[in-house]
Amino acid sequence: MPSIWPYLVLILLGCGWGLTLPLSVISVSTGLGHLGIIFWQFFIVMILFGLRQIFIKKAFSLTTSSLQIFCVIAFIGTIFPNSASLIAASYLPGGVLSILIATVPMFAFPIALILGLDKFEFARLLGIIFGFLGVYLLIAPKAALPDPSVIWVIPIALIAPMFYALEGNFVAKFGTGNNSPMGVVLGASIIGCAVTFPLTLLFDQFVNPFVEWNAAHYAIVFSSAIHGLVYATYVWLVTKVGSVFSAQVSYFVTFSGVLWSMVILDETHSKFIWISLTCMILGMALVKPKTQ
Repeated sequence: MPSIWPYLVLILLGCGWGLTLPLSVISVSTGLGHLGIIFWQFFIVMILFGLRQIFIKKAFSLTTSSLQIFCVIAFIGTIFPNSASLIAASYLPGGVLSILIATVPMFAFPIALILGLDKFEFARLLGIIFGFLGVYLLIAPKAALPDPSVIWVIPIALIAPMFYALEGNFVAKFGTGNNSPMGVVLGASIIGCAVTFPLTLLFDQFVNPFVEWNAAHYAIVFSSAIHGLVYATYVWLVTKVGSVFSAQVSYFVTFSGVLWSMVILDETHSKFIWISLTCMILGMALVKPKTQ
């Protein structure tokens, strides 16, 4: 197989993950509650990964340490960040969400320093500065956001990349126990279903599948399935070419999220949005770990 194949897979992964961002905007467009959406995200991924687990007949660890990891990943990897993203998606364009999600490595670096997983480098500090300059360009110029009154949502949207960064560092420090990465996602999805289902009933946010479906229902199903399949492919790619190369998917997620939002949501952006995107890309390039 020619050496270009890892890049093609990387582009496909980025396009897939980027597509979930405008789909998130659609999923909340009719007023569906974020807890109901997250429950179905967990449920659909649980079915997909559960069927895979049955098919490959691989052992599934349910030790105390494994259950602790499942719980942590369920909360910091999905419930908290997805709640923030879906709330923000009710107010912000998909393109802006795509740019903000690029701050994951900007949060990951200082968290890694605190946990003793990385060492300080000036170039990577400069990357953080460029990243948050990109955030500033979204909120400072009046032309950057279509509706300047929703500036207050930006900090909520930044909760998602902060938790994704925390999740990555948690896995780097404590590992995945006796399960594969996909096994951990399956376990976290099972825990997530058990946690979010009663909450959807308590807060009257359950999304009833036995009604006439609209665009939001289809967006939930498609985004959940895409996320599950893309994540599985991403893990496979890491095993083939390593984590440093695979981490470059972030660039394609941000680019494709902006472009998908323009195509699907018919968004248009000011020059400040494009300058912000450029700052984010430069920030990611500076912050990413060097190849060992």
